[in-house]
Amino acid sequence: MAESWVNLAERIGSDLHLELSGAGGRRAVLIRALRDAVREGRLAPGTRLPPYRSLAADLGIARNTVADAYAELVAEGWLTARQGSGTRVAERAAPPARTRVPKRAPSRPATPAPPAYDLRQGQPDAASFPRTAWLAAARRALNSAPNEAFGPGDPQGRVELRRALAGYLGRARGVRTDPERIVVCSGFAHGLRLLFGSGGGGMLRGPLAVESYGLGFHRSILDTAGVRTVPLGLDEKGARIEELTDGQRIRAVLLTPAHQFPTGGPLHPTRRAAVIDWARTQNGLVLEDDYDGEFRYDREPVGAVQGLDSERVVYMGSVSKSLSPGVRLGWLVLPEHLIDGVLAAKGEREAWASVIDQLTLADLIESGHYDRHIRHMRQRYRHRRDQLVAALATHAPHISPTGVAAGLHAVLRLPPGTEQSTAKAAAWQGLALEGLADFRHPKATMPAPDGLVVGYSTPPEHAYGAALEALCRALPPG
Repeated sequence: MAESWVNLAERIGSDLHLELSGAGGRRAVLIRALRDAVREGRLAPGTRLPPYRSLAADLGIARNTVADAYAELVAEGWLTARQGSGTRVAERAAPPARTRVPKRAPSRPATPAPPAYDLRQGQPDAASFPRTAWLAAARRALNSAPNEAFGPGDPQGRVELRRALAGYLGRARGVRTDPERIVVCSGFAHGLRLLFGSGGGGMLRGPLAVESYGLGFHRSILDTAGVRTVPLGLDEKGARIEELTDGQRIRAVLLTPAHQFPTGGPLHPTRRAAVIDWARTQNGLVLEDDYDGEFRYDREPVGAVQGLDSERVVYMGSVSKSLSPGVRLGWLVLPEHLIDGVLAAKGEREAWASVIDQLTLADLIESGHYDRHIRHMRQRYRHRRDQLVAALATHAPHISPTGVAAGLHAVLRLPPGTEQSTAKAAAWQGLALEGLADFRHPKATMPAPDGLVVGYSTPPEHAYGAALEALCRALPPG
């Protein structure tokens, strides 16, 4: 059949075109055209079609062809035919138009709007990552690396990095070690898992003494490993080491002796000596978390406790504060009797720490760029700290900051009973920060002072002044 069009507007009161083309006989083509018109809604339910004689004349085809097409569509339910009413589109000839309902996303808690200013602790200034120096170190490291470096990784870590760390930690932190005592990992949390395992499957067992204030994330790792933690009280001299002998049968103690987290301040020299004495007499172990030991401002450097007894202390560090938490590199400096067990826990091949990153960090340290970066960031963070202290002195002199001699955060001591209301006021000001209570051990018995933990390293430089203004507006009046 040659291509043909028929306009039924005059006959059925609407603008309708039937395309009578395509493969098949005339009857099949007409049936398909009418069916498509109904299905697509161009022929609405109840619409009266022209008599088959008239339509046959318009199309130039036999009347029987149109009659047969009508009859078949009536049989299929597309059309209806009644005496005296003619042929009409059936009321339910076409399925009702389907309303497209968007698929429901899995139920999720509402995502709050991002804060205007981030004063949470624990993050370095992301904009200050030494990109140029890191890239140059990566190029040098890749060019000089032996071919075997790109094979299966050594679970102890690349010897280049372990040598560089042994030298750096010895001169910068007073750590007594050699490359064979160092095991590279992906950070402090990974180190805890290597030591304690999961479900009680690690080398070390509880109970483990911890400081009354610390990261809940670390406590959750220990809880998962089936390790019971016992909180030690804190005062102006740091952790109360004498509580280790209170009949708890403590096997190890986890401390932040260079800068107690989060309250601030170093462990007093007499207590540093006391914890080593305890470890020697009780066959105990000290876990030293040196999370930000490089950053001190108004005091002499505080060396690592590990330097007092390398066989009784596990020294744990990472680059999460000095460089970036995005560089997943950390290290354990181990007593000799723990090395084999930690390596067995890691497995036969390195599965966590990138060899490329290890080689790059080794070069960064050996070339002196790591030290230069630390010195630069120490000055930058000290300036940030000074701005915070000055803003408080001007706008909230009744609020005293503590722990500001070192690190990347300060604790603002608040009037009793005001921590929760101040945290809410800070949220209204667009601030993200944490209350001191967020870090308290659930079984701590020492008094619970009110305070805010304010990180001053995270906000970008251009927003820091506004962040301090918002903070001061949120603080309770004097």
